[in-house]
Amino acid sequence: MPGRGKHRRPRRNPITRGVVAAGTGGAALTLPLLGATQAGAAAPQSAPAAQSAPQAVQPAKSLTYTVTKGDTLYGIAEKYDVSGGWKQLYKANRSAVGDDPKVIHPGLKLKVATAKAAAGKKATPSAATPSAAAKPAGGVTRATPAAATTYADNLDGWIREALDIMAQKGIPGSYDGIYRNIMRESSGNPQAINNWDSNAAKGTPSKGLLQVIDPTFAAYHVSGTPYDPYDPVANITAACNYAADRYGSIDNVNGPY
Repeated sequence: MPGRGKHRRPRRNPITRGVVAAGTGGAALTLPLLGATQAGAAAPQSAPAAQSAPQAVQPAKSLTYTVTKGDTLYGIAEKYDVSGGWKQLYKANRSAVGDDPKVIHPGLKLKVATAKAAAGKKATPSAATPSAAAKPAGGVTRATPAAATTYADNLDGWIREALDIMAQKGIPGSYDGIYRNIMRESSGNPQAINNWDSNAAKGTPSKGLLQVIDPTFAAYHVSGTPYDPYDPVANITAACNYAADRYGSIDNVNGPY
């Protein structure tokens, strides 16, 4: 019989589950201790959520358009949001239009690939490629930083591309100044031509977005742009170069120049 005051301490099994208090300042966290039979068990991981498939881009729809008086390839392309603009519309109908895209006759049948009703034709811009605000219509698509800047084939894109070239060449001018003068001179039609004023009577009709005559275009043509007064960017930059030389900037032009 054991002596008084002495008791046997029961042996503890080191594999049994218990708890231990971990000090965290003045608080105590009760943490479970796993037995040896459970020490290697891993908590199951939840399956990753399925990603939704991207929406498919619908192909452009084709229609037949009958030309009416006053129509231009530029206007028709803008109306039906033709991918590639008036140049693509002309390319698709060259056999019917002929060699001069500036002249289309009422009653002419044109095949038009319109994207007006095409679902999901514009991709959502990513964080790395923010969209620029468009003034008249459309928008400017910016490439990733590693790629070159691209511009929309519409009035907004032409003005922005011209402004970038002008900045490189040191030619002054603003978006608003260019846009205001274009709308007065040609209403945004790059194929516009004036066949009735004094310049036309002299054999040098005014041409393009900012109605530049051939001698002025030749004198103020900006290198790096096409040598074509009907080319939108070449026309804008040449006109702005001329306006800068004569008026200080296209922004100072508020009437015929």
